[in-house]
Amino acid sequence: MKSFALSLIDARRLTRAGQRVPNLRVDHNSTVTLITEASEREASIDFRFTANFRAPEEVVGVVRIEGTLQWDGKGHEVARQWTATNQMPNEVASEIHTAIMSICVPETVLLARDLQLPPPIPIPQVTIGTPQPPPKHSGVEVA
Repeated sequence: MKSFALSLIDARRLTRAGQRVPNLRVDHNSTVTLITEASEREASIDFRFTANFRAPEEVVGVVRIEGTLQWDGKGHEVARQWTATNQMPNEVASEIHTAIMSICVPETVLLARDLQLPPPIPIPQVTIGTPQPPPKHSGVEVA
């Protein structure tokens, strides 16, 4: 990925703030909507990212982000294949969707915080216990 620009950010909470929602699930989806050739090596890729915050009975919130990224690789070849089949090679698709997620998931974390929704990624749990004594070595270490 060479660069990116976001063109739309839409974030909504669909329930009242402070309302407890049990068993909330967050689904992420990234979609490539258009690939055009920018040069022999570069392609311009339009995308849409959606995060749905779902409870068993209702949708609690939605975050939608759209944008364009400039991809540096076999731009001409990928754009030509996209135009013909609406698909791209698996290794390119993996790289593109990973780039989209790395752009949009951190943005979604901040938007979810502002809407009082849980973060769309697991937060590490910190466990504090009694400190363990350092291990005793009973010999010479040989490399």
